[in-house]
Amino acid sequence: MIHEVDAAMRALVEQRAIANDEVEVVFDAPTREWSGRRNSPTIDIYLYDIREDMRRRERGLLNEYGDPDSSEASRVIARHLPPRHFKLSYLITAWTQRPEDEHRLLSELLSCFLRYDALPQELLGGELAALQLPVPVTVALPPPEDRAFADVWSALGGELRPSIDVVVSAPVDTGQHWAAGAPVQEPARINIAGRNGWPAQESYGGSRPRSEPPRDTARVSMRRRRGRRKP
Repeated sequence: MIHEVDAAMRALVEQRAIANDEVEVVFDAPTREWSGRRNSPTIDIYLYDIREDMRRRERGLLNEYGDPDSSEASRVIARHLPPRHFKLSYLITAWTQRPEDEHRLLSELLSCFLRYDALPQELLGGELAALQLPVPVTVALPPPEDRAFADVWSALGGELRPSIDVVVSAPVDTGQHWAAGAPVQEPARINIAGRNGWPAQESYGGSRPRSEPPRDTARVSMRRRRGRRKP
């Protein structure tokens, strides 16, 4: 899934954000050593954090139905867990010889990402496209309380630079599927043992027997009389 999001991010930047073919798009960690080797205009899309999006987690099971063009279109053939969503956080930076050119590239990137609430479906591939679910994108939101962008740059060993934080919430199939049982073709048959010499009866679908032996009304009335209390 991660490599499919990477491919969609690259296509979005190259096709709809920048018009200059001389700008290279990479996914390297922007460390001090890496920046010293860079010698051409570059946009770096660095993936620095992966965590589950708990707000999008669903419970229960989802039904899978048969071929819609067949008679089994309404029959449940399997069940599976809902997909889980994971937030992929990208630190996007521009690297050129002049700060003005870097700011121009960042402005084009920001305008591009603001046009989309989700990654375009035509740019998705593989299992990410097979799920047919939206892939939401958030741009330049404040960082979580447990993480600051300065801490990311400190961990990379580089100097703090202007950047755009883009978070992609991508669905992932859990792979947990269960086949459904065969449909019921006829009502269940229950045999009820006979009593007092009467033959056994059959009940369908849990209904009462078609006939019952006569009740001993004398014994019933005697039990009722014994249960009454004298005034």
